[in-house]
Amino acid sequence: MRIFEDVGRLFDGGVDLTVGIEEEFQILDGATLELTGRFAELKAAADARFGDTLVVGELICSEAEINSAASATFQEAREDMRRRRGALVEAAASLGLKLCATGVHPFSRWEEQGFIQTAHYRKVVDGLRYVAWTNNTFGLHVHVGVRGADRAVAVCDAYRSLLPPILALSASSPFFRGSETGLHSTRAQVFIRSFPRCGIPDAYGDWAGYADYAQFLYDTGSVTEPTQIWWTVRTHHKYGTLEIRIADAQPDFEDAMAIAALNVALAGALLEEYDRAGSLPVHATRFIEENRWRALRWGLGARLIDLDTRVQLPATEVIARLMDRAAASVGRLGLEGEMSRIETMLREGNSAQRQLEWFHAGVDLFEIHRRMVEQTMRVPGRAVS
Repeated sequence: MRIFEDVGRLFDGGVDLTVGIEEEFQILDGATLELTGRFAELKAAADARFGDTLVVGELICSEAEINSAASATFQEAREDMRRRRGALVEAAASLGLKLCATGVHPFSRWEEQGFIQTAHYRKVVDGLRYVAWTNNTFGLHVHVGVRGADRAVAVCDAYRSLLPPILALSASSPFFRGSETGLHSTRAQVFIRSFPRCGIPDAYGDWAGYADYAQFLYDTGSVTEPTQIWWTVRTHHKYGTLEIRIADAQPDFEDAMAIAALNVALAGALLEEYDRAGSLPVHATRFIEENRWRALRWGLGARLIDLDTRVQLPATEVIARLMDRAAASVGRLGLEGEMSRIETMLREGNSAQRQLEWFHAGVDLFEIHRRMVEQTMRVPGRAVS
């Protein structure tokens, strides 16, 4: 069965620049701040407080995910996520729980975590075994609507090169299993280098090229559903979106929304460039992977490579140039406030840098984690003790 004809038609009937945002949270014991497997209890309380389904299960029982509704504008998605994060935080507080949104938990161990008992996740665990057991990671995903199947693949191919600077900006996980790892995004190493069909995808040129490979995965029994393609940027078969999955989770709500907005602005800029020129620059995966390593290793302190000139530049300068590239899109989409927040992050540092600065000044790991929890539980317009 040629299943990708229907998916292609989904994109052909799509709408540009609709927005969806997903955030993943650690569920924590209120006293020890260790991961705790109280997903079902938190989901029941949060869904009731929100008045609708709010919490989505992820792989482990100590993780909660919230997703915005499909939104016509970024501002709608942002406000929806503010309400949803606020309801989740309030529900957690009512149960004596805490939440944290960093790429990995700094000291809880995967050996102590249980799994969500759904058919989907039982299949994931049975199929991946150790790879699934160790995947205690937390991310920020952004969906951007794209009209046209060939257009979606063209933008996805070009977006691959933008993933490392987004990773550098979002890095929030420098500690794992009780130690400093020497990485700014330990999540990117744990997840991207372990899961199959993950990391930076190949470039496929057009929908036919992509569909041929995706159909191969189905025909050979390599996958049975599209969510088993875990690339850091992918065309989403259900929503007709470009899904950008490179970022670490962010404890600070404003940082999370700024990073999401930058993703949307860059997708908008690529769409405009494609419509104007009929093509977009595409780099081979092996070159992008070098930047991906530098981003996860040094975060905003990395020197990333301009893949056109082969000149090394500070990650902060690369991101500033991306913002310039997206300036027209930012103006049209009304994202100036979020870009101001990005400028602050470039100037003052991101989550990983703040955590490392405290650590090297002698602050212990529990206290650093407590500060990240405090940031996560602080939602604009919500007062939670």
